[in-house]
Amino acid sequence: MMVVAPSGVGKTSLTRRLVADHQDLHLSISHTTRKKRPGEQDERDYFFTDRPTFDAMVANDAFLEWAEVYGERYGSPRAPIMGLLDAGESVLFDIDLQGAAQIHAKAPQDSVRVYLLPPSLAEMRRRLHARSQDSDAVIHRRLERAKHEIVEWNAFDYVIVNENFDAAYAELAHIYHAERSRRARNAWISDFVAGLLQEPI
Repeated sequence: MMVVAPSGVGKTSLTRRLVADHQDLHLSISHTTRKKRPGEQDERDYFFTDRPTFDAMVANDAFLEWAEVYGERYGSPRAPIMGLLDAGESVLFDIDLQGAAQIHAKAPQDSVRVYLLPPSLAEMRRRLHARSQDSDAVIHRRLERAKHEIVEWNAFDYVIVNENFDAAYAELAHIYHAERSRRARNAWISDFVAGLLQEPI
C-alpha cells in the first residue's frame, strides 16, 4: 500500500501508527541523500546514504523506484521489499507522487494508492511551522509544490482528508483491512474452501 501526501499533512504519523498496529505490515525504509533531521535514526527512518553510493545503487538497478525531491534523492530498495512480498507479508510505502507512479506502473495489480489531503493550506502551513524543521522559504516552496501535487488526487484509489488524526487513522486502517482481505491477495483460500467442502456434515 502506498500513502502519498504533501509535506505537513500527517503522512508519517499515520503510516508509523498503522505499521505499529499490524504485525503483518512492514514499512519500506527508503534510502535518501538528504541530511538526518533531529530525532531521526539511520535504518529506522531512512538509510542515510551519500550521493556516490546512491548513484551506484541506481546503476545496479537496486531500487524498485527512486526520485529526486528538493534536490535530494530517495529510493525504495528492491531486495528487502520483494523478500517480504514473496513471504506473503504486506509492505507500506510512505512515498511521493513520482515513486508511487513508478511502482504502480510496474505492479498495478499489487498497488493500493491512498492520497492524504490537508483540511486547508492554512492548517498545512501551521503544521509545517510547528515542526520547526524548515525555514520560511522552504515552507513556502512546500506549499507551492503541494498546490501542484494536490491536483493528482483523482489518480488514487482512496482519498482521506486528515482533519482529525484519529478519524483519518481509522479510515486508513479500514482501507488496509479491506485490501488485505481481497480474494486475489489470498491464494490460500482456494485450498481452505476445498478442505471445508470435504468435511463431513
